[in-house]
Amino acid sequence: MAAHSSIEAITRRIVERSKPHREAYLDRVQRAVAKGVHRSTLSCGNLAHGFAVCSPAEKAALAGDVVPNLGIITAYNDMLSAHQPYETFPPIIRDAAREAGGVAQVAGGVPAMCDGVTQGQPGMELSLFSRDAIAMAAGIGLSHNMFDAAVYLGICDKIVPGLVIAALTFGHLPAVFIPAGPMTSGLPNDEKSRIRQLYAEGKVGRAELLEAESKSYHGPGTCTFYGTANSNQMLMEIMGFHMPGASFVNPGTPLREALTKEAAKRALAITALGNEFTPAGEMIDERSIVNGVVGLHATGGSTNHTMHLVAMARAAGIHLTWQDISELSDTVPLLARVYPNGLADVNHFHAAGGMGFLIKQLLKTGLVHDDVRTVFGQGLAAYTVEARLDENGMVMREQSPEESGDPKVLTRIENPFQSNGGLKMLTGNLGKGVIKISAVKPERHVIEAAAVVFQDQQELQDAFKRGELNKDFVAVVRFQGPKANGMPELHRLTPPLGVLQDRGFKVALVTDGRMSGASGKVPAAIHVTPEASDGGPIARIQNGDMIRLDAVNGTLEVLVDATEFASRPAAEANLDDNEFGMGRELFAPFRRNVGPADSGASVFFG
Repeated sequence: MAAHSSIEAITRRIVERSKPHREAYLDRVQRAVAKGVHRSTLSCGNLAHGFAVCSPAEKAALAGDVVPNLGIITAYNDMLSAHQPYETFPPIIRDAAREAGGVAQVAGGVPAMCDGVTQGQPGMELSLFSRDAIAMAAGIGLSHNMFDAAVYLGICDKIVPGLVIAALTFGHLPAVFIPAGPMTSGLPNDEKSRIRQLYAEGKVGRAELLEAESKSYHGPGTCTFYGTANSNQMLMEIMGFHMPGASFVNPGTPLREALTKEAAKRALAITALGNEFTPAGEMIDERSIVNGVVGLHATGGSTNHTMHLVAMARAAGIHLTWQDISELSDTVPLLARVYPNGLADVNHFHAAGGMGFLIKQLLKTGLVHDDVRTVFGQGLAAYTVEARLDENGMVMREQSPEESGDPKVLTRIENPFQSNGGLKMLTGNLGKGVIKISAVKPERHVIEAAAVVFQDQQELQDAFKRGELNKDFVAVVRFQGPKANGMPELHRLTPPLGVLQDRGFKVALVTDGRMSGASGKVPAAIHVTPEASDGGPIARIQNGDMIRLDAVNGTLEVLVDATEFASRPAAEANLDDNEFGMGRELFAPFRRNVGPADSGASVFFG
């Protein structure tokens, strides 16, 4: 089916806006393709270093450029549950490469930090910047110019966006992303959230809280709620970087291993040495980016991608804006209910039909572009499938069902959970921000209340514990942007604000920080830009100012006389404590040079 008229119009607008940058980017890609890998032209010393540990047969093959060499970029570590399964992937990929007549080498490792470990801790101030550090680390691995294609082993929050930026920077190389899958279902996410709120109220102790958390996060794989990590996996499939049906297969299963082998062989098949050359920079275009945004809205995905998708697109010379994302949200209905937008986890989503069913529904009405290139070939319709094993243990694919396995989790396009994706841009005299309302009850979409201003999240925690917040209010938590302290996640705010909301108070959050895909039921205007440390109006808010957050009309206003508000001095914050410790001093250049949130909060794209 042809693209929906609104989808087509927004895509054309992005194409026109991006044209100068995209044309320059594609020219760079073509020049790199023309230069090629040409391992045989390296000096003997260069080449000897590059294949010193290979077998004699592999050395002979690589010396003559007669077989493709596959670079593996891995985010493996065994502290991070989602990435622990990658320990065994390189041998699997090397064996698959040999079977396909090629060679595979680990080109480099990249850092992979866990936001779940660093929540509310100093290390969280490195989290967002780790995305750009990951892109640079991957770039170093690929800079040896030994590879005809690359596979990327990454799952979680900043890791996949960083790897995508690298893959598109090396856009002359084919790129296949290989997931490791979600952990099996543990303690239901809503029960985990209930225990967290009880702990915040002092009704249960640390032992009970740790027991609940351990039952929820209990084994290898991604956390099962629908935050940034699982939003990443959805994006990689709907944008064509994954093999069809690969995203949500659990680690340690025969199907997971078979999909990994298949992905490695496919990466070798789409190099310039074959007949299906698919350089990543040409494969990903404006239609692919729009498909990613549509998938984000249809599934109620992470608000972090209002920054990550912008940065990922910029890496390919494509200029995506918050306005584009917001307008696409108005067009795309919500088709999935996965925690925090429902009670199900990603395993339930996958069992109900998963990505194949979702893409089939979106294609029905032209909400995604079918005429795109993917690592699997031409056309997104090839992704309306479920992956299975045949009797020989090889991957086979069946058409996804016409009906959802659980309509409470994943629904048909004719019967959406809501008419829009629930992710909106807010504008007004406080600047720009974004809000995710897919998990917020309609009666809380508009909040007008007096501001209570905090300079960090601990101040709010302390005020809550002192009983000072039992009232209607808008919490303004500022100096949490990328220039101030690296823009850490502010998830520690969710339990106390949730408690206050459950007590019947009208509460909302306005912040220049982040809340991710787990912001949940409390209305939160996040990523407010310009940030307080960059001259943003949020720095002029005072306690008692009336603030109106209107997610219906997309506005964010402080209800103060314009002349008075403009004449106020901006508040200042002592950020000395954010300068040192846990590696924060190493990222001072990032804080100085980072761009605003609406440009991707990146040191690459100001």
